[in-house]
Amino acid sequence: MGKLDGRVVVITGAARGQGEQEARLFAAEGAKVVLGDVLDAPGEALAKELGEERAAYVHLDVTREADWAGAVAVAKDRFGRIDGLVNNAGILRFNELVSTPLEEFQALVQVNQVGCFLGIKSVAPEIGAAGGGTIVNTASYTGLTGMAGVGAYAATKHAVLGLTRVAALELAPRGIRVNAVCPGAIDTAMSNPEGVDPAATAELYRGLVPLGRIGRPEEVAALALFLTADDSSYITGQPFVIDGGWLAGVKLF
Repeated sequence: MGKLDGRVVVITGAARGQGEQEARLFAAEGAKVVLGDVLDAPGEALAKELGEERAAYVHLDVTREADWAGAVAVAKDRFGRIDGLVNNAGILRFNELVSTPLEEFQALVQVNQVGCFLGIKSVAPEIGAAGGGTIVNTASYTGLTGMAGVGAYAATKHAVLGLTRVAALELAPRGIRVNAVCPGAIDTAMSNPEGVDPAATAELYRGLVPLGRIGRPEEVAALALFLTADDSSYITGQPFVIDGGWLAGVKLF
């Protein structure tokens, strides 16, 4: 018996990183997963690996409402219903605010904030029609504090937490719980730009994070599973920080 037996869950940004690990874990726990991404080759390969009875891939640009409609249609056509959504897709850029081009700021808003809104708007009615379920939004450690160099990203993740809280209030009568995961530094392609020495990255987080290391995407997936499964049946509208203790305070030694 898996924690998600019989459930159908849409996961965005599912071709790699946190989304890939969420898809693998959810499928292992009995869910049928609809994998949405713009990275078609790895997304299709993952769906094939998981098996057509368990997974379906759909090209999904989360900024496009028509793509969301297509993802909903694929989910219902292949698996008959939708019980859950993981709004995982996101982008990160490093820049000082005064050096951030407007186009860059707007791109982060479109993917991270508008994409989350469109996911809720498009999928929540289907979850309600199925009798209720869950939405897990991916916010960030920076959605609860500030961090120099990622102002546009932090602004969008603060917005995701606002969307999470309001959606939890509005969707509770439909039997839908809405929560957010707030990862700190996680070892994915998004948070580790090309050209950065892995050893230098490891040393950086050894000094910054109380637990002394960067997080693993599998750990975020485990938290998303908790918030999707019945283990969290009385939890909604909450941010869950998974950051190795980074937000707790200053590490002196």
